[in-house]
Amino acid sequence: MLQEIPEGKWIASFRRALKLNGINSGTPVAIVAETQSRPVLMQLASLALYDIGAEFSTVFLQTPEQSAPVPVKSTGACNAIKGMRHVVESLKRVEVIVDVTVEGLLHAPEWPEIEDAGVRLFTISNEHPEILERTEPQIELAEKVALGIEMLREASQMRVTSRAGTDLVIDIRDAPCGGTPGFTTDLGGVAHWPGGLCLCFPGKDTANGTIVMAPGDMNLTFKSYLRDSIEMTIENDFVTEIRGDNLDAELFREYQRAWDDPIAYGISHIGWGMNPKARWESMALYDKRDVQSTEFRAWAGNFLWSTGSNQYAGRFTLGHFDLPMRNCTIALDGEAVVIDGKLQGKLA
Repeated sequence: MLQEIPEGKWIASFRRALKLNGINSGTPVAIVAETQSRPVLMQLASLALYDIGAEFSTVFLQTPEQSAPVPVKSTGACNAIKGMRHVVESLKRVEVIVDVTVEGLLHAPEWPEIEDAGVRLFTISNEHPEILERTEPQIELAEKVALGIEMLREASQMRVTSRAGTDLVIDIRDAPCGGTPGFTTDLGGVAHWPGGLCLCFPGKDTANGTIVMAPGDMNLTFKSYLRDSIEMTIENDFVTEIRGDNLDAELFREYQRAWDDPIAYGISHIGWGMNPKARWESMALYDKRDVQSTEFRAWAGNFLWSTGSNQYAGRFTLGHFDLPMRNCTIALDGEAVVIDGKLQGKLA
């Protein structure tokens, strides 16, 4: 069993990651936490910021009551701020937010207003520090992630295929694109640790085809590997049919059905992982409580797609799946950037 105590090596790792995010002596920083946050992450962030000499304080929020019909996990949409104006206004006055909330502030409803004030967000995912240590952000990844994002922005179409039967075509013209190597120094920039993603949010009525999730692909809401195949039809952005006579398919159907919300079936974001330090197999080595599963969004060469909210297509819901897949080929305007799960060219 892994212990959750501040280790000197983890303080050093946090210090390096915070400095990559442009935090130095005198930088105004707010740690944002909640009552269900992992205590060791708050402690490590505080100790590292103290060592750096940052001007920091902690905003400690109450984790709200549950209101959804099923457990809500791994959404990136913390709801602990609850629109409180004094909290929002306070966070708009710092340079960097170090986010150690349970779900993270990436998709929190308050974030766009705070972002518009030029504040940077560094989300430290709710992982055991051993996972964070192993996937510590590296400066060398920045150039490759930036190249992948540029390739997405310049492309008109993404096509995803696999030997298992996936054949999905997405019009990505004008799709907002982003990603992170795990750090940022840009005004209003967003980064998360573990990092290493290139992704986009397709517009309305742009995704069509078939997705076949095979054994070994992952459902990160359930924090599990698939043992059997699930075949899905995608029509104008929405999962319209879920086929499979097995437990994995039934769990997928039941969780989606529980939301009683058609938007939960919509495509949220699509992209691929870039981080060579992130490992597909590592979830087999940890208890579920040790992982927030951000590592598995980022492993190099995956195809990552998700269902749920897509603000750029005008769709909002708490229902959410993040679904990284192995052994896929991803082509942008006919040029392969990933072949059978391996990054190609300058992305490799």
